Amino acid sequence: MKLFLILGAINGFLAVALGAFGAHGLEGKLSEKALKTWDKAVNYQMFHTMALLITGLLLAKLQSGGMVWAGWMFLVGILLFSGTLYIYSTTGIKTFAMITPIGGVAFLVGWVLLGYAVMKYL
Repeated sequence: MKLFLILGAINGFLAVALGAFGAHGLEGKLSEKALKTWDKAVNYQMFHTMALLITGLLLAKLQSGGMVWAGWMFLVGILLFSGTLYIYSTTGIKTFAMITPIGGVAFLVGWVLLGYAVMKYL
């Protein structure tokens, strides 16, 4: 529980910082398309930061292996989806964009596991 709350706080901080950096530090340095990609990475990171925090809070009530795995999948999704989009938007290296869908699948798995755990235990 505590770990996912800490990871959520760290990712929340990073999402705000990276969002501000994209808006102020990258403006005029990247194309509009690259900035939109950066924004997408920030948005997905923040959405799934909330999922990490919710998972941590729910784990205070429910001790579920599925919920623990959901938290890990959200973290893996942030790293692979948002992380690769940050790198792709600043470098243009397409290999990173090809890894991004794996992060999206991790997000989907996390949501399914979270939903299953909630239906099973609440």
